[in-house]
Amino acid sequence: MSAETTLENTAQQGNLEKFIYDDQIARMFALATLVWGVVAFLVGIIIATELAFPSVNLGLDLITFGRLRPLHTNAAIFAFAGNAIFTAVYYSTQRLCRARMWSDLLSRLHFWGWQLIILSAALTLPLGITQSKEYAELEWPIDIAIAVVWVGFFGVNFFMTLARRRERHMYVALWFYIATIVTVALLHVFNNLVVPIGLFKSYSVYAGVQDAFMQWWYGHNAVAFFLTTPFLGLMYYFLPKAANRPIFSYKLSILHFWSLVFIYIWAGPHHLHYTALPQWASTLGMLFSIMLWMPSWGGMINGLLTLRGAWQKVTSDPVLKFFVVGITFYGMSTFEGPVLSIKSVNALSHYTDWTIAHVHAGALGWNGFMTFGMIYWLLPRLFQTELYSTRLANLHFWLGTVGILLYIFPIYVAGLTQGLMWRAITDTGQLAYPNFVETVRVLIPLYFIRAVGGVVYLSGALLLGYNFLQTWKTRPAKYEEVEHFAAPLEKQYEDDPAPESRLTGVLEVAKKLDVFEQLAWHRRWERLPRLMTIWVIIAVVAASLFEIIPTFLIRSNVPTIATVTPYTPLELAGRDIYVAEGCYNCHSQMIRPMLAETKRYGEYSKPGEFVYDHPFQWGSRRIGPDLAREGGKQSNLWHVRHFRNPELMTQGSIMPPYPWLETRKLNFKTIPDRVWAASYLGAPYDEAALTDSIALAKKQAKAIADDIHRQDGPAGLEDKQVVALIAYLQRLGTDLFKTPKAEKPSAEPNSAKTANKTAQADAAATR
Repeated sequence: MSAETTLENTAQQGNLEKFIYDDQIARMFALATLVWGVVAFLVGIIIATELAFPSVNLGLDLITFGRLRPLHTNAAIFAFAGNAIFTAVYYSTQRLCRARMWSDLLSRLHFWGWQLIILSAALTLPLGITQSKEYAELEWPIDIAIAVVWVGFFGVNFFMTLARRRERHMYVALWFYIATIVTVALLHVFNNLVVPIGLFKSYSVYAGVQDAFMQWWYGHNAVAFFLTTPFLGLMYYFLPKAANRPIFSYKLSILHFWSLVFIYIWAGPHHLHYTALPQWASTLGMLFSIMLWMPSWGGMINGLLTLRGAWQKVTSDPVLKFFVVGITFYGMSTFEGPVLSIKSVNALSHYTDWTIAHVHAGALGWNGFMTFGMIYWLLPRLFQTELYSTRLANLHFWLGTVGILLYIFPIYVAGLTQGLMWRAITDTGQLAYPNFVETVRVLIPLYFIRAVGGVVYLSGALLLGYNFLQTWKTRPAKYEEVEHFAAPLEKQYEDDPAPESRLTGVLEVAKKLDVFEQLAWHRRWERLPRLMTIWVIIAVVAASLFEIIPTFLIRSNVPTIATVTPYTPLELAGRDIYVAEGCYNCHSQMIRPMLAETKRYGEYSKPGEFVYDHPFQWGSRRIGPDLAREGGKQSNLWHVRHFRNPELMTQGSIMPPYPWLETRKLNFKTIPDRVWAASYLGAPYDEAALTDSIALAKKQAKAIADDIHRQDGPAGLEDKQVVALIAYLQRLGTDLFKTPKAEKPSAEPNSAKTANKTAQADAAATR
């Protein structure tokens, strides 16, 4: 009698359960990974080319850099990397749990729901429907859909599969999946709390400093728990499978996991060094970022040393080639990240292309190569046939490697060039390069090389697509559904006897430490998914609250400035146009307290200036100059001509023209909703602004339009979008220098008066 027949007979007797893995869901996500990856890379090439040749957008608003950049980042992170994560989770979880996913229906709802979310992003972002918060640009209806799909479909399906598993102990990959699902849900919900003012527009409930803090608590940890922890789970499962070797160190896995989960969540504020964020918060972020280096490299070492005794396979196996280089890029990125968090280094690198190079080294090298390696390993198993061409897979590896190097090296050079030129001071104490555009001209050749590198990388992905298609064509007419047998978990389980110390002749505390290091306590956790999940939540929430509570509750974090008032109704509408056009992708609004920056842009930014900014607009990159003090620097007509033809006003500018701003009408009907939302969030509008916002907006628009016409500019702009945008730009940074109105003695707290006097004194000192 065969072993299979014996298993079937045993199963029929009730001792074993029969089940079949659902590989179709993994096939679906693998295909989506490939399709959206090509889209993400292609859009990236388009915007990279637009930096070198701004005319590439052909004057079309839908494909300007500001509109396409968030589409590229969302496609790369949530479409390409996201579908890769789901491919890995659905394939490996079933095998690690020895159970089919709990619900085929939830699996399909997850797949189609996620693809519809990505499609919604692809439609809304080019239309300028955005929250303007990096990696969280999607508007509130899509955010709700993300929460439903992530928690209701994906999360429930995953955790119910854990509950019904037939393998007692959870392998390390499952720990990382748990951390990913729980933490991403928390990050997404709290960062996207908004007040809707329509189907396609909302204002963040946070403002200014607090909004910036929440965004980078989310933004950095989106990298941590969407682009790191699930891919580490992928590494812990697929690398040992491909190498046919066990993971190098179980203890290192435990240290790697818990230190990452606890430490990573603190690191976000290092994105805000020298800004209006309280210094203690950014310093704390820096300290924990530096601490991240050790556990991150622990994971890299654990991965690479798994290949001990199998390095000869790397020369011939393209899967291992991708994995080795991917893990190496993980090590490089997680070394560079802590370095960039150091304040003195960040002072040079922030707002430059150095950060862009760092991000793409991780995304293309770590996430991209781990994904490619996983797909090549999965193709013959998912399609139950031989991989069509190992030679093409090897060619893809070399094209991808060359593409990454061609991409990141020029951008590293560009970033260093920018940082050094921006801060260069002559012997006489003046800016060596006073015109911002001087730094832009130098970078054009580097931007061109970067675009070429993107094309090479994309060509490798297209080879994968061809290999995917040809492998699929050789699949069997009907997939074989292999039946598996395993006993269900018994409800009662006795733990192994408590370990005893192996030491003699030492203090009792040393014996207890020896028992602790034997990790029997963690072995117990590994069979209790609810307990493991609770501890993950505790680690993440505790670390978050230590930063968030002081930042939100300590009043001195955001001193009041009496002259800072809410935006007028027209300026509020103009700000929303600024957001829709994606201006924040190229311009910052945060002058750091550095000599070169105050000489170039003016008085450094104060926390109290942003109390009515929902959301904040500090930016993270300077392709164009900072706009924090733009108000009043140029005439209204100058702005009109600048939008029409930027290079005419600034020779060498790579800003695209915005001619449609002069022809598209401003929808005055939406202004009352905008004013109401701002008032609801704390803006102290008077009764006139709340009841007659349209009339006030039209009055201010008429004044600006008449001024433009008096300067021999075009007539009839009083109902066009350009006037609202100009109103907003002319307001930027001017409040700090206004003369405060006479106030009653009791109208303002002493602390606010003191803060206002300090701000006025600082401002006067720089005039």
